Amino acid sequence: MRKSDPVALDVFDRKILAILQQDNMTPQRAIGEAVNLSAPAVQRRIKRLTEAGVISANVAVVDPDAVGQSITIFVDVEVFSETSEQIESAKREFAATPEIQQCYYVTGEADFILVVVVPAMADYEALTRRLFFGNNNVKRFRTFVAMDRVKVGLGVPVQL
Repeated sequence: MRKSDPVALDVFDRKILAILQQDNMTPQRAIGEAVNLSAPAVQRRIKRLTEAGVISANVAVVDPDAVGQSITIFVDVEVFSETSEQIESAKREFAATPEIQQCYYVTGEADFILVVVVPAMADYEALTRRLFFGNNNVKRFRTFVAMDRVKVGLGVPVQL
């Protein structure tokens, strides 16, 4: 994924983003009152921020425990070959795997860091057989099972 140049954000945009990151169901009228803009002005700004890619999605955040996905696992993956073709293939495979919540291509000892959610360790074992043991380019992987979710979120500081 290529990153574009940052979008110019004024103080109103940043305040709107801060509110939406806390609750994107906040009525535009309430946002307008909080930032001293009219609801139509807030609507135009949200539309512009969405079209510019600053707001990339409006989604529901689901509690993994509530849907039976109670085990969170962090996995670092090291590959043998880092050719662009091999890396892109790994990115596609990881991106297409529903159990993988997040995937990062990183520097350092590991090549990828994955965040995985599964209902049981047997499900994770099956996933490792499919993704890692069945992949000739995976040199090794290390698993870290989360004992507690202390902080979970995708909020980005918007510096008001």
